[in-house]
Amino acid sequence: MTNFTRRTVLQGGTALAAAGALTAPAFLEWARAWAQAAPWKPEKDAKLSLLRWKYFVQAEDDAFVALLAAFTKATGVPVEIARESYEDVQPKASVAANTGAGPDLVWGLYSLPHLFPQKCVDVSDVADYLGKKYGGWVPSAVIYGKGSSANWIDIPICYTGSLMNYRISSLNKAGFQKFPATTDEFLELAKATKKNGTPGGLAFGHASGDANTWLHWCLWAHGGNLVDKDDKVVLNSPETAKALEYAKALYDNMIPGTVSWNDASNNKAFLAGEIHWTANGISIYVAAKKDPTKKEIAEDMNHAYYPIGPVGKPTELHLMFPILAMNYTKYPQACKSLISFMLEAQNFNPWMESAQGYLTHCLNAYDANPVWTADPKTTPYRDVAKRSMTAGGLGSVGEKAATVLADFVIVDMFANYVTGREDIKGAIKMAERQAQRIYRS
Repeated sequence: MTNFTRRTVLQGGTALAAAGALTAPAFLEWARAWAQAAPWKPEKDAKLSLLRWKYFVQAEDDAFVALLAAFTKATGVPVEIARESYEDVQPKASVAANTGAGPDLVWGLYSLPHLFPQKCVDVSDVADYLGKKYGGWVPSAVIYGKGSSANWIDIPICYTGSLMNYRISSLNKAGFQKFPATTDEFLELAKATKKNGTPGGLAFGHASGDANTWLHWCLWAHGGNLVDKDDKVVLNSPETAKALEYAKALYDNMIPGTVSWNDASNNKAFLAGEIHWTANGISIYVAAKKDPTKKEIAEDMNHAYYPIGPVGKPTELHLMFPILAMNYTKYPQACKSLISFMLEAQNFNPWMESAQGYLTHCLNAYDANPVWTADPKTTPYRDVAKRSMTAGGLGSVGEKAATVLADFVIVDMFANYVTGREDIKGAIKMAERQAQRIYRS
């Protein structure tokens, strides 16, 4: 067989070259050999349908399509792809789980599979195979994959990091040489950039990715928690109140309108020069590099981890993308074969390269991918899987934690207070009642 290595894939150092590698004759030769040796043999006449979140980096999706096409050529199993916005994946997947009809595979967000764990195919054999082959899973991925179960109900494909995106010149003009390391310094930056006419903005709307990630960080950074380790609701606390007060202070120094933002809003505002700092994946930087009219923005921006709050340690929540196979599928072996194929090095390395930092691995072996060091502005995204807390916070990752995210319980608590719809006590009480109903059910 022709030798097909990561070095071959990454020659040229571009997303285009990486995606092209997934269609090269040597790769297709490897894919056919892999299909012959793989533990999972697709059922006769198998065909798969897959629902995924709508991409933010075109080259990532191009590589994904090429990967699926190679799988089809190697196994004879066609794969139909449907793409939905972050906000629409969960309701469509829930309907499919409840009706027993829909896509065979769902590549969703956070702890989506734990909304209906009994409807997911057991993929423990796939998880064991990949973990042993690629240096083991990061701890947060194991939690997302298994929850409180002994078995894996999904495979954590990757994270997308939610990090601070900022304009370097605006940071310097505000009197900072590097992005603030503490929440107090971050608030001073927000005040200074607003005063200078270069404000930032963070989503308070129903943005499944952006709002859930940064507002959970804010809650946890100040010592607040929705539940304790026993899943008892403990939201009503002085620490939660402090988090709300801090978010209100930030909100007062942001661009107006962030209460209606979805996951695309801050991307558009940053690229339009309307905001100069936000929390996001790397997609803003990728888009700016690609567009000749945004060259100045690409050169003048960078990324940083979230500041540390009063708790004195990182409290980040990054966006997990797990994939699950529905138990109504007629083709469970084909599903397992595809999931495993996606994370084999010959596929995943060029796919990550094409994503240009938007996808962060959950298997330790992929730390070595050169995408993380070729551009220093990409490097912070390498370690988000290791830094991330999970959707349940101190509690379990299960159906209840997934429901809290899907229902925007924490997001709405913050939005209700910063907009003045509720005072601190009222905002906390509303969220507490929602959480208690969810955790009692």
